[in-house]
Amino acid sequence: MKNKQKEVSKPEQAFIFGKKNYTFMFIGLAVIALGFILMAGGGSEDPNSFNDAIYNFRRIRLAPTLVLLGFAIEVYAILLNPHKK
Repeated sequence: MKNKQKEVSKPEQAFIFGKKNYTFMFIGLAVIALGFILMAGGGSEDPNSFNDAIYNFRRIRLAPTLVLLGFAIEVYAILLNPHKK
């Protein structure tokens, strides 16, 4: 009897997401990071005085909107079918 060596073919390793998905994911992460950066800062130099800069448009409206938009981009990136033309 001859010893036949069976060649074991390894399954091809493929990424779950395509290049388009990762591009949108990185864009979403950048938008989320920008939103959090815009929320930061604005402390008062004197702890005994109140600085009302915390209530400006950038921190109350713009930054949270950017964070939510970034999360929406992330969901789109996950659901995007890269093989569809």
